[in-house]
Amino acid sequence: MIRPEAMPRLTVVLGLLAAGLALPAQAAPCAATSPERTVALVELYTSEGCDSCPPADRWLSSLGAKGYAPGRVVPIALHVDYWDYIGWKDPYAKPIFTGRQRKMAQLARSALVYTPQVLLQGKDFRRWGSAAFDEALAKINAKPAAARIALALEAASKDAFEVQAGAEVLDPAQRGEAALYLASYENKLVSRVTAGENRGRTLAHDFVVFEWVGPLEFRGAPSLSERRSLPLLPGAVAKHSGVVAFVQNRASAEVLQALMLPACPG
Repeated sequence: MIRPEAMPRLTVVLGLLAAGLALPAQAAPCAATSPERTVALVELYTSEGCDSCPPADRWLSSLGAKGYAPGRVVPIALHVDYWDYIGWKDPYAKPIFTGRQRKMAQLARSALVYTPQVLLQGKDFRRWGSAAFDEALAKINAKPAAARIALALEAASKDAFEVQAGAEVLDPAQRGEAALYLASYENKLVSRVTAGENRGRTLAHDFVVFEWVGPLEFRGAPSLSERRSLPLLPGAVAKHSGVVAFVQNRASAEVLQALMLPACPG
């Protein structure tokens, strides 16, 4: 929930709820604001058509149990579509995620995209399964956040979340290239693969992104506010779903802040 003492710190929140969600008068909004310190964004690029991806999928799913709370790290899984040709079409893959991965590679001056790939704060991070991840995360979390984010959502229907997002970039030098991104995700997904490299396997996934909005550019302004409807997967379980927001410098790929808001119990 948005804490009253946090309101003065985030100017874009002042009108967030009043101007945004059409909630019943007696209902408390499902909302969150980002902390003062930097939360790390972890992007896993994966595919059900890739036989080396399941260990990375399991690692991403295990972050919460290992003590990596959303106040420290925001994990998302982006399923790419370039392995679909080998016999199994990944039901969660989208061209926009492949495009995102290629764009991040270009910013890193690399021609290589691969799965599984982990990006930490927009940068390729190959030692994700080792103690190096905890060391890198501690350094990120120790930094004051370069942006602030507020999210509020309403499960307006069984098919979509109504999301109100506000963000503020604290460093004026970052505002020209800063952009806000929004994504809806679902946990506890299971696929029984009948073809391709993972034929005969049952795969479990968490933090699977299925709707992506952005870049929403600041264009030099200190803050912005957006209201969007983010569709859920067909047959989605709302309590296993949620929304992610992050602010990123589009020129450097630096992630200024990230925030995850799971759906609140209804």
